[in-house]
Amino acid sequence: MSMLEVNSVKKIYTTRFGGNPVQALSNVSFQVEEGEYVAIMGESGSGKTTLLNILAALDKPTSGSVRLDSKELSKIKDSDIAAFRRDYLGFVFQDFNLLDTFSLEDNIYLPLVLSGKSPDEMKKRLEPIAQQLGITSLLKKYPYEVSGGQKQRAAVARALITSPRLILADEPTGALDSKATDELLKLFSSINQRGQTILMVTHSVKAASHAGRVLFIKDGEVYHQLYRGNSTDNELYQKISDTLTMLMTGGEHR
Repeated sequence: MSMLEVNSVKKIYTTRFGGNPVQALSNVSFQVEEGEYVAIMGESGSGKTTLLNILAALDKPTSGSVRLDSKELSKIKDSDIAAFRRDYLGFVFQDFNLLDTFSLEDNIYLPLVLSGKSPDEMKKRLEPIAQQLGITSLLKKYPYEVSGGQKQRAAVARALITSPRLILADEPTGALDSKATDELLKLFSSINQRGQTILMVTHSVKAASHAGRVLFIKDGEVYHQLYRGNSTDNELYQKISDTLTMLMTGGEHR
């Protein structure tokens, strides 16, 4: 059984003042196996952000279902949803979402504090993660004292520290320069190789070319998907570029 199952998800937004309904997702179905690294791509307005919000249990589909470890997300009680997100999901955002009044260490600890872990448990969890991400010497610094790439590493540490079943990354390289982007993508590959499941929404062909599978969303549906297979990053980059060109020009995928 797949770890994440998205079945016939549709999302229609109705405006408060009785305007025309907007169909953001029309029929999205796919599965993610444990340990996969999946990128989701598509033009602006294709439904990527809506899909990510539904996967993050921040929004509910109009119809269809999303199951994570056989748990139907839309049936989780509102009173339990925050704890579910904290225990099952790790988030990495484009703008880092770090609190400037907290040190990097305290930012990383935050989800563990909220779940009631002891200081000893928190420290025990952080040490190997900080070492893996190369931020041990930065933990006492504040977000405004470090670079964008270092902030994103701290954000990745915060996502990993709860041992989530799934990491959801929303344009994680969007605010980074090319050097920090390369470092973060190597980091994601390394984390994935250790067994962490990652699902990333991105506009970046470069970022997507590091994934094991790329899903393309068009007009609210899965239009096409590419598997890495034996392709190198460069070969997958070219295949993604070709598919995006077809997607934008209305050509048929092969």
